[in-house]
Amino acid sequence: MNAKTKKYGWVAGVFVLTVVLAAEASMSRDEIILAFAEANRAFQQANESTQDPQQARRLYEQAILGYEKIIEDGGIQNAKLYYNLANAYMLSEDLGRAILNYRRARRLAPEDPKILKNLNFARSRRIDQIPVPAEKRVLSRLFFWHYEWSLKTRLRIGGLSLALLCLWLTVRTWTSRLPAVPALYVVLLAIVIGMAGSIAGRQVTGGRMRDGVIITPSVVARQGDGMNYAESFTEPLHAGTEFELMQRRGGWLQIRLADGSEAWILDSAAELI
Repeated sequence: MNAKTKKYGWVAGVFVLTVVLAAEASMSRDEIILAFAEANRAFQQANESTQDPQQARRLYEQAILGYEKIIEDGGIQNAKLYYNLANAYMLSEDLGRAILNYRRARRLAPEDPKILKNLNFARSRRIDQIPVPAEKRVLSRLFFWHYEWSLKTRLRIGGLSLALLCLWLTVRTWTSRLPAVPALYVVLLAIVIGMAGSIAGRQVTGGRMRDGVIITPSVVARQGDGMNYAESFTEPLHAGTEFELMQRRGGWLQIRLADGSEAWILDSAAELI
């Protein structure tokens, strides 16, 4: 087994599927479980086909079809399922869809270190290495809970801090034996405010802003929503380039890249996370 296969080969074997059927799902529970088992088997066989690259590619494509069928027809939204799908795309050398599905997996499980590790590896392989402005990097580190923690984690920490604060104030109201400890009030209150502000901010911007990834090998970015507009950059954008969607109009997407530059691309060249 080569090094690249070792990096991803264990994933299919350890995945435990939690089947939660969406109301509109067109697959039964048994069909989902069967499709998942078949996709895992194809993935494992692909990893073992080290002497036949063409056979390995066909098997990865079979695994991809199985995982996508579960997502689309089974109505499953599961971080580990997206992670498996991303690994299959990565091993079949479809960098754009690999990064897209790593991002989808990380949206559902932002604290999972395996997802972040593989996402960063995939990002290192793309052609367009667009630098992130220093101020944006500083903000992401200062307010790490807003950028890195899941909504569930922020709700738990904020709720626990609020409960402790209320409990402490209640006990202090009934007895003076406990010390006031002003610093404790300040810390708990800061945590509650920080978590509440983060959740509120994400809810407000989440409905307006979406991220996306270029999935075609390359696409020419233009200064407007039409082929007659001049090119925005001297080189096309390539698979795996991530962006923030600003607006969609007439088959075109207006996007903002990590360095703040803006352009228009055909919507068929990208998918939203």
